[in-house]
Amino acid sequence: MVRYTWAFAALGCVSPVVSALTYESHPERLDAVAEAFQRAWNGYYTYAFPNDSLAPITKTSYNDRNGWGASAVDAISTALVMGNKKVVNEIVDHITTINFNMTSPDDTSVSLFETTIRYLAGMLSAYDFLSGPLSDLLDDPASLDTILKQAVSLADTLSVAFTTSSGVPINDLIYNGPEGPVPDRTETTNGIATIGTLVLEWTRLSDLTGDTKYAELTQTAEDYLLNVRNPGVGEPYPGLIGTDVNVTNGLFVDSSGGWNGGTDSFYEYLIKMYLYDTARFAEYKDRWSLAVDSSIKYLASHPSSRPDLTFLAAYEGAGPANLSFFSEHLACFDGGNIILGGLTLNNQGYIDFGLELVAACHDTYTATVTGIGPEIFQWQDSKLAPNATNNAAPPANQSSFYETAGFWITDPVYDLRPEVIESFYYAYRATGDSKYQDWAWEAFLHINATCSAGVGFSSVMDVNAPGGGGFYNQQESFWFAEVLKYSYLIQAEEAPWQVSAAHDNEWVFNTEAHPFRVAGTPV
Repeated sequence: MVRYTWAFAALGCVSPVVSALTYESHPERLDAVAEAFQRAWNGYYTYAFPNDSLAPITKTSYNDRNGWGASAVDAISTALVMGNKKVVNEIVDHITTINFNMTSPDDTSVSLFETTIRYLAGMLSAYDFLSGPLSDLLDDPASLDTILKQAVSLADTLSVAFTTSSGVPINDLIYNGPEGPVPDRTETTNGIATIGTLVLEWTRLSDLTGDTKYAELTQTAEDYLLNVRNPGVGEPYPGLIGTDVNVTNGLFVDSSGGWNGGTDSFYEYLIKMYLYDTARFAEYKDRWSLAVDSSIKYLASHPSSRPDLTFLAAYEGAGPANLSFFSEHLACFDGGNIILGGLTLNNQGYIDFGLELVAACHDTYTATVTGIGPEIFQWQDSKLAPNATNNAAPPANQSSFYETAGFWITDPVYDLRPEVIESFYYAYRATGDSKYQDWAWEAFLHINATCSAGVGFSSVMDVNAPGGGGFYNQQESFWFAEVLKYSYLIQAEEAPWQVSAAHDNEWVFNTEAHPFRVAGTPV
């Protein structure tokens, strides 16, 4: 165990005071996470590369992300922070060979969002690391320029998605036809997560290349979310917006939303854009604060059986009658993001609220047989009348579980998701409290024990059944990019890319946990 201590201005809503955080490195835990990474990589590289993903039990491959080697590109920034030089160079060699103008024959629909957060971000993060603090890990310095050229090639190909009358992109592109990649014109709407989770990556590409067109495309689309044209529909609470936008005119078509899948990373990127460059993106910070203030006021909910827990409800319009008391593993990033915003904005209230959310998501892990949280869960709100139409009691077969846990399970799958450990990471970096390292370690041990399958790791069917209830035989690329990275960084030594409580952040993580250098003054 190695300790790191420094002084910083503690964060308060009124005036800062001098304090100190002590961080500890746990080499034995780092070795265990690195072993899991290498085991998963060896299985992928032996049986699936250069395809997208590994089916670890059958020792076969499948292409779920265009056939460009998603697991490889998604893994590179984790291999970098682990100092795994051999894997880094295996991935770099692969990146230089990808043809982003063609997909595998069995996967011709390309998601602008997924491709941006995994492929484009993986390459940009690799470029930032290998042109900077981790340049010694690159065997062939000439390949550095090729990585950036490949990022440009991909963005140029994807840019056709923005050819709508509003500039709001169509998310899905159809590849391999005689015209080359074209937008799927049958799609008339796009969601705020798939519109609003492009701006960090494409702005970074513009800043690295000096070509402003990439930033301009995504910032034009983002403006429809920052400045809602039809707020009567699209903004039921201040700063909290609907889900889907008409790609023709940029108007919202619904008033539903929250911090769950489909909307989540739009809010995540608002504060991260401000962290990336405070001078250019002050408006993003203001919109994030407005959304969080409304979330605390209108969406914070405490289960009737466990009022000590705090979750964020979803909504289908304004008012208590339009709240839905369910959440997702995906949404458990919310505590970490709100903590990051509290650190960035010197707001202890945000940090404290984020820590409440983190603690509740921790309980979704400790309550199950496997020690892993479910994909979707529900609860009965403690303040709303129990006979309200939107406040149902748990099903009879889960009533006992609900009394103890404070939630019941509506989808028991675990899909190798990172969000709970991600929030543990931000909680630890904000507080220095080693309990968050312990929580992350316990989660990693449970995931390692439950999801180890064949030559890698697999999603499981039921977190509340012994052994996870069976395997899906799928090793997602974000297992490399996120679960293993956050599990590693929370136990690791100090480094420039670690999230800092001292207002000197030189890096910011995209939603897939790929770190980018900040462009403005470190915050």
